[in-house]
Amino acid sequence: MLPVEHNDPVNAKILAVSEDKIEGFVREPFEEIARRSGVDVEVVMARIAAMLRAKTIRRVRQTLLATNLAEGALVAWKVPEEKIDAAFDWMFQRDPFSGHVVLRSTDTVSAGSDYKLWTTLKVPQGFSLEAHCQLLAKKVGAERFRLMPAKGIFTLGVGHVRRKTTEPGSKTDQPAKMIPVQPVEVSEHEWNVLLALTREFTPEEIRPSPWITRANEVGVSLQEFCRVAEDLNARKIIGRFSTFLEHVKPSAGGVRVTRFNALFHWAVPPGREIETGGEVGRHHILTHCYWREAGPEFRNVNIMAVAHGTDKRLLLDHKVAIDRHLRASDIPVSYTNVFWGGRSEIKPSEISPRVYRDWLSEQGKL
Repeated sequence: MLPVEHNDPVNAKILAVSEDKIEGFVREPFEEIARRSGVDVEVVMARIAAMLRAKTIRRVRQTLLATNLAEGALVAWKVPEEKIDAAFDWMFQRDPFSGHVVLRSTDTVSAGSDYKLWTTLKVPQGFSLEAHCQLLAKKVGAERFRLMPAKGIFTLGVGHVRRKTTEPGSKTDQPAKMIPVQPVEVSEHEWNVLLALTREFTPEEIRPSPWITRANEVGVSLQEFCRVAEDLNARKIIGRFSTFLEHVKPSAGGVRVTRFNALFHWAVPPGREIETGGEVGRHHILTHCYWREAGPEFRNVNIMAVAHGTDKRLLLDHKVAIDRHLRASDIPVSYTNVFWGGRSEIKPSEISPRVYRDWLSEQGKL
């Protein structure tokens, strides 16, 4: 039996690379993980397959920069307490376009703390986020919702294993650059390749030249499959090839990758969002950092970031270090808060127009 916990020394070397270091489309992703980690490729493939079977890794897949392919937003939901668990289940089990589904709370009663259900949502181009949320609100009995589309992205990664040793205040030498959210048109042929490209890997598919079977699915040559994937990559549609750890629930052996999930909020003056996002997003502890407009319900928060860890106090120390850096950068913050994640489920959001039309039909809306 191969070791399957994330903290095994060999697995940790592999995961430090495979979680979020393989950017874009790579023809031989497992060879690239081996090259960067210094672990033999046969060992890399065997260990990733074993961790996937054991559910230490919850999925292996090529990701997309889906914000450029589909309308997306973070959504905060105000749901009556007696309906919130059923609403959570409906969003996770029956809405393929809601990705992260999280119950969040604050340490004290504060702006927006009655919005306890949070989701990420994507709908394909040509469809409406607002209409989708109105449909969901009726389904789950939500009283209100707040849509918060990303206006810019400063940090987007995972890397829980390598972040375990990150010290508060650790940051890059330069501010993070903002990735603008810009819709990109994709042809039907490209969609066919994308859907095959991003399908999750089974343990049996973790082998050399993994794209051959995906090309066969689409009915194209490997050369054509890779040509389309590389073109999409050049157009900033492809994200990373990633192994996603089960970072919320304990492994079969009872080991947790993370325990706490903190959503940090800052409100800064209009016009200073890009500067602030760059200064916040340069901190190594953060897995996500966005410019989002949260509105008056959340005291006009406009910069949000996410950090994960096993020690709540340490995560707050990271937050203190970021706040200190903003003060040193002469960036005024009129309000800040932390929303802690509780119960959560994560799945990739569907972004196919075909899948969306089929779903609407199932809901009696077509």
